[in-house]
Amino acid sequence: MHPTLYRPALVLTTALAASLHLLGCASGNAADAPPVRLDASSWVVAALRGGAPGTGQTMTLRFEQGRVTGSDGCNRYSAAYRQDGPAGLSIDPSTQISTQMACPPPIEKLAGAYRLALAQTRQVRLDAGRLVLLDGNGQNLATLEAQASGLAGSQWQVTAVNNGRQAVVSVATGSELRLRFGADGAISGSAGCNSFSGSYQTHGASVTFGPIATTRRMCGAPAGVMEQEGQFLKALQSATTWRREGDRLELRTASGALAVSLQAQTEGP
Repeated sequence: MHPTLYRPALVLTTALAASLHLLGCASGNAADAPPVRLDASSWVVAALRGGAPGTGQTMTLRFEQGRVTGSDGCNRYSAAYRQDGPAGLSIDPSTQISTQMACPPPIEKLAGAYRLALAQTRQVRLDAGRLVLLDGNGQNLATLEAQASGLAGSQWQVTAVNNGRQAVVSVATGSELRLRFGADGAISGSAGCNSFSGSYQTHGASVTFGPIATTRRMCGAPAGVMEQEGQFLKALQSATTWRREGDRLELRTASGALAVSLQAQTEGP
């Protein structure tokens, strides 16, 4: 048999082998890609179905020990999640629990859209440091940015304080409590009437506050401001853990009780 009769077949076989090799590499890259590691990571929604979240509405997502927790911009939620392979992700809506606060309709609408996006998530990928949630067809549901970590250099406005009587109460109208964490391990701020300063240390999610010094002013207004100041400083020093989600910070006691709730402050005191 003339050898040239085999050349087209040889060329076809070679081309087919090359194509299969390329396909194998492509599929291998996807299959062999390192899994997106989600546990113990925290994220803030930057875009929801391609659009920006509402002004002042922070939606967050944290992965920890098989559950997701966070805020939908109105209520806090928690649900079980599962990773399948390097890029599979499903969040089980049947396991979801949440608070039941009422919010203005525009906020409720976006919160509902975010919860729906979580329920529809089937895939996940990292894109330039951002976390992208995708549905089963690969359509973008939400894009999230890594949440800022650490306390150093951050400043906060206190929104609620544990009054030491098993109740967390909002800051009195007309008073302003602020807390700043310095990069040098110092804290400073306003307790509502007096300025204060001290020190802090963090190790992971643990925080320890040292002795706190204050100025010695007496204030009569608003009503109860001095009592509130004492409660705040005592609650601050009782805190042993911290948790930051978006523009919110929670300081909790060793028993898990909320000590102080704070909101990010963008401008210095």
